[in-house]
Amino acid sequence: GAQIAVDEINASDSAVKFEYNFQDDEGDAETAVNAYNNLKDWGMQVLMGTVTTAPCLAVISETEADNMFQITPSASSTDVIVPDNVFQVCFTDPSQGVSAADYIAENGLATKIAAIYDSSDAYSSGIYNAFAEEAEAKGLEIVCAEAFTSDNKTDFKTQLQKAQSSGAELVFLPIYYTEAALILTQANQLGYEPTFFGCDGMDGLLDVQNFDTGLAFNATSEDELTANFVKTYEEQFGGTPNQFAADAYDAVYAIRDACVKAGVTSDMSVSDIGDALKTAITEVTMDGLTGSNMTWKASGEVSKSPIVVEIENGVYKQL
Repeated sequence: GAQIAVDEINASDSAVKFEYNFQDDEGDAETAVNAYNNLKDWGMQVLMGTVTTAPCLAVISETEADNMFQITPSASSTDVIVPDNVFQVCFTDPSQGVSAADYIAENGLATKIAAIYDSSDAYSSGIYNAFAEEAEAKGLEIVCAEAFTSDNKTDFKTQLQKAQSSGAELVFLPIYYTEAALILTQANQLGYEPTFFGCDGMDGLLDVQNFDTGLAFNATSEDELTANFVKTYEEQFGGTPNQFAADAYDAVYAIRDACVKAGVTSDMSVSDIGDALKTAITEVTMDGLTGSNMTWKASGEVSKSPIVVEIENGVYKQL
């Protein structure tokens, strides 16, 4: 997603062009810091990353010390935007949890709800905690809340059997699509067919399973921006782009718009660019793949409307 955005910008008449390099943080904090240092040695002036919360928490102390502007496409914990140099493209964990509970209540999807979440993951537990609080306020009953950890995330039959015996009509899954695919498969084996509801980490599920419900980037949207992005992605990389690719694409364009707004030039120091972009990004409004009229608060949080989609018969349907 980031590569597509860089290629588009560099081929356009944009006043700002990019030299792009990436390192794989492997979802690991130590690897992420090493990757950051490698990019610094290369000459990085702005960081777009990291992908998830744990590596981001490890890297933000480095970018804060360097006053390097950082925008993360999909690290959603509120903790990552504590320093004033870090901004998000994705929704924060609490906002996703609150929005999910509100949507379930307002649309009468269920009154008895089970939740299966990863207590060892900041993303998953952060969403669940906000969801549980808002669910109570909305009169929803969480009849079963089952946690798992990164050390035990392949067999979910015990959690599913407890959810089933509790009479839960809906299972809330604030987790990533890899574990969600296993849960859906195992629920099917048990003959358990509730509604499943997740957040942005669920997107990508179609690569491994063809049914679920989620708050996610809609890769089948017919708007021109999304259609062109999907076409380019499929041609260059194969497969259907998911939420992570869309967030990264929007992150690069956010950097570009902020650079243009601030008049950033390549001969500026990392710290001067950081100071300029921290102000400029709060003054831009952009339409992206993941939302229209996107704006940023000085706190680093993005403002945009969520898209709700249903996955039915292997196809996204926007609700």
